[in-house]
Amino acid sequence: MAERPLTLMAVHAHPDDEATGTGGVLARYAAEGIRTVLVTCTDGACGDGPGGVKPGEDGHDPAAVAALRRKELEASCRVLGVDHLELLEYGDSGMMGWAANDAPGSFWSTPVADGAARLAELLHHYRPDVVVTYDENGFYGHPDHIQANRITMAALELASGLTPKVYWTTAPHSAMRRFGEAMREFGADWDEPSDSTAAASTASAASATPEGEAPAAPALPPIGLPDDQVTTWVDTHAYGSQKFDALAAHASQGENIFFLRMGKERFTDLMGTETFVRVRDTTGADLPEKDLFAGLR
Repeated sequence: MAERPLTLMAVHAHPDDEATGTGGVLARYAAEGIRTVLVTCTDGACGDGPGGVKPGEDGHDPAAVAALRRKELEASCRVLGVDHLELLEYGDSGMMGWAANDAPGSFWSTPVADGAARLAELLHHYRPDVVVTYDENGFYGHPDHIQANRITMAALELASGLTPKVYWTTAPHSAMRRFGEAMREFGADWDEPSDSTAAASTASAASATPEGEAPAAPALPPIGLPDDQVTTWVDTHAYGSQKFDALAAHASQGENIFFLRMGKERFTDLMGTETFVRVRDTTGADLPEKDLFAGLR
């Protein structure tokens, strides 16, 4: 019997999330011969339609948007070298407070136990050594990101016999400040984050409330962590071009992807280190780490 390969599983909410937060590690570990598995939980139907038309506006066809975003996701996976793409295909819940949160079939309205059971099947099938998802706030308070965290942590409890290292994506406050400087340089509004709060105007959260939807919640949870609370810093500069190209594959959402404005060189400089908090570990690998697979190889 062939030896089982080391395996990384990333659990994300929407098409394009895989590239923003984990494009570098997916590309790096694929290049190092590690099997990479991407689980995308929603269909992305609350994204922009052709021409930038927003959900709730005339001409926005959720089914057509979902179909286009699936093709873009598949293209991104090819760029990053992802070995296996698994789609849970729950309905996109939109931003917190939108009517889509409670729509039948939305990810946010799905019982955690149901989503966890499906993900647990994938955990048993792939038996990952490392699992990556969002923190309990979904990084910036998006309901689908929060739900991805919830089903992932619940699925890990169901997946008896599996003891992967588990990480939550995060951003050190030093990187948030650099990001803010770049945002202002390229003409975007940005409120300087502090160690106790972080700016709410991320590229993914900046879109206006669509017509016919409930207004978004007025406040978002703090984003990122003080640098000394970040446990794992992975150098992915060598894969910056792939990460940029993977984001660019999501062309229909280009209006919301600020990073594409800055070009590959500046993008790689700004986004060339991906950072995480290790929340489960049986290897005893020393912290801080430079490798998600520290202690496993």
